[in-house]
Amino acid sequence: MSVEVDVLLQEAKESIEAAQNYRSELQQRLHGLNQARKQVRGSSGQAREALRRHFAELQAAATRLLTERLTTLLAEVDTIEADSIKPLDDCQSLIEHGVGQADELLREGEAALRCGLGEKEDKLGSFTKKAMHIQLDSLPEVPALVDVPSVSAQLDDSLLGLLRDRVSRHGSVSSHPPVQIEELQERPGSIFVRWCKVDEDFAAADYRLQYRRSGSGGGQYEDAYIGRDCEFLVLHLDPHIDYLFRVCARGEGRTEWSPWSIPQTGYTTLAPHEWRSGTEGYILSSRRNIALRNDSSQSRCPVLYSNAPTYFCGQTLTFKISAAGQMDRRDGLGVCIGSDRGGESLQRDQAVCISTNGAVYVNGKEMTNQLPAVTVGSAVTFDMEVVNLFPVNNNNLSDSSNFKLRVTIGSGNREVVFDWLVDQAVDCLFFGCCFVHSGWKVLVF
Repeated sequence: MSVEVDVLLQEAKESIEAAQNYRSELQQRLHGLNQARKQVRGSSGQAREALRRHFAELQAAATRLLTERLTTLLAEVDTIEADSIKPLDDCQSLIEHGVGQADELLREGEAALRCGLGEKEDKLGSFTKKAMHIQLDSLPEVPALVDVPSVSAQLDDSLLGLLRDRVSRHGSVSSHPPVQIEELQERPGSIFVRWCKVDEDFAAADYRLQYRRSGSGGGQYEDAYIGRDCEFLVLHLDPHIDYLFRVCARGEGRTEWSPWSIPQTGYTTLAPHEWRSGTEGYILSSRRNIALRNDSSQSRCPVLYSNAPTYFCGQTLTFKISAAGQMDRRDGLGVCIGSDRGGESLQRDQAVCISTNGAVYVNGKEMTNQLPAVTVGSAVTFDMEVVNLFPVNNNNLSDSSNFKLRVTIGSGNREVVFDWLVDQAVDCLFFGCCFVHSGWKVLVF
């Protein structure tokens, strides 16, 4: 083929490849549009259902409350009426009894006047005695109308106005949640979640983070954190499992929570930090991330190591103290290369640690810088980064004394930073703890 044909063939192949890439990009954008449309329609449907359900519940509750209040007021009317009518009925009975006696007396008096002279004296005498017995000058007292209850209902028309005002401001519809998840970072057996406020006009007082397993069988969301911080480390997660995370906020002076953020999927590939089981003097939790020193030994300070070298440079290792015993200068929390160099102390070669009194040890030597003492609630953090990956001495490649790890140990509001010389290139380390006295309880993550 001629050169021109070769050029045209090459251009055609490039054009075909470009067209394929262009079509692929367009298809990806169509997929993105479909996802966006699905989110809009799906969230709109959920919002409609939430509104209908909420206002139906409000209507039912309002009807129930109004019915209960009406029943209570009608019962009060019934009680007042019954209590007020009873003395009037008693008085009426007394008067009707008197009227009956008067009628009977009138009939006897008229009969006495009409009778013959032979009976007149007896009849008139009997009539006179009966009239004196009835006490015709004694009349029962009838209450004046001003003294008798006049039942009325006082109804405040302002309730309807207040209700109209509150209902007109009840509920809201938003197109975007005020907060969104910004970052998900995998950690050993956990995920670090960071979120941010995207609505600058929303004054957040608290945030609420929830999570659940992804998929149809993931169950309900559960609370992981409620507070003012914008980040949280969610612990006790299984590796290689997708989890859904969402966050919302509560405004200043409000009781209701904002709409949830768009759920984000996160997972961790890193195995959780675990203490080594079977170490004498320590009791572990079921997940083996909490260790309790359960007896004391004045003669030795046994070291509890991690189950594996699961701490990698570039991560943050945290020891959280949830219970404390008596301090001893031989105590320690730290990291080390290998876990087979004896179990009597972390204050040894190829290890860095902090004692419970705040002293920092590097390769068994105490530093001049000191951190605050470790107490209940203390969180001791270790951060490391590689300074030298390879020896810099080209004349002697076997010399690895130049391999350094830059270590940052934090405790309280202070930290120390130093370079740790190690005798081998490492990127993962064991961690450990040792306490002379019982009562110390430490969580590692």
